[in-house]
Amino acid sequence: MFTYKINEDTELRLLEVRHAEALFALTDESRSYLKEWLPWLDFTQTVNDSKQYIEGTLKQFSSNNGFQAGIWYKGELAGVIGLHSINWANQSTSIGYWLGKKFQGNGFMTIACKALVDYCFSELKLNRIEIRVATENVKSQKIPQRIGFQKEGCIRNAEWLYDKFVDHYVFGLLREEYNNKELLSE
Repeated sequence: MFTYKINEDTELRLLEVRHAEALFALTDESRSYLKEWLPWLDFTQTVNDSKQYIEGTLKQFSSNNGFQAGIWYKGELAGVIGLHSINWANQSTSIGYWLGKKFQGNGFMTIACKALVDYCFSELKLNRIEIRVATENVKSQKIPQRIGFQKEGCIRNAEWLYDKFVDHYVFGLLREEYNNKELLSE
């Protein structure tokens, strides 16, 4: 199973079925907060929904097409980060993430994204990583900007969000930029 230690208190771990209750609890307690930008919350109403989601992500992992990892802080699930899929022919992927409300503002997502970028370029040998963020989600846009992603453009009406379409900014990072800038050295 995938585990990536970030620091003494924080690690990324592949979500497993046994994490369904913790995932649902975090989702449910942050529901109103998360619903502003995430379209899937209405489909996550029970622990079983979280379990089915995890089972799907394990199939994704076993088919070598990305994965979803829990962000664990001092043994507690703080959020989720992962690769939507991997385009092996073009050596590219995109990262998605969310953090429980009570974990916001502590830099967890920035360090988790840095770790995942490092893993994608160093271990998976990918060439390009994208992060797409709603144009009005300013807080989430700061994460790729902090770690050296370039804002490449805007995709209009990219996502249906409950009652309206939202536009997405596309942020991209190439391995050569990562290697040249040593983005993960602190």
